[in-house]
Amino acid sequence: MTSTATPSSPSVGTTGIVLFAHGSRDPLWRLPMDAVAQRITALNPAARVVCAFLELTTPDLPSAVAELVADGMQRITVVPLFLGVGKHAREDLPLLMAELHTAHPSVTFTLQAAVGEDPRLTDLLARIALD
Repeated sequence: MTSTATPSSPSVGTTGIVLFAHGSRDPLWRLPMDAVAQRITALNPAARVVCAFLELTTPDLPSAVAELVADGMQRITVVPLFLGVGKHAREDLPLLMAELHTAHPSVTFTLQAAVGEDPRLTDLLARIALD
């Protein structure tokens, strides 16, 4: 896996971001993921970001990636929006990533760690709890 372009990189226009979450039957469940996508776009209007879901919600990861590839993205970063690193993050996601590499061999994929493993998120959650 390789690193992605920074917002100031010349290739930012060819880099896509997929926010990957579990999914739910409740349509309101996805609103926080959509809010993160909107915030990314507000912080970097050149960013091309989509949400994808493991199950129960569309689009799934292969469909979201296909959309980015069709839009000309040559690099795609997948950001797992999982607080805990359970079976989905440890087993299902690596299999999906291998399938993406096979389906799109000319695309460079980066899989970030689950957001729950980022100490910045741990700190933010603690600060929210203390408010």
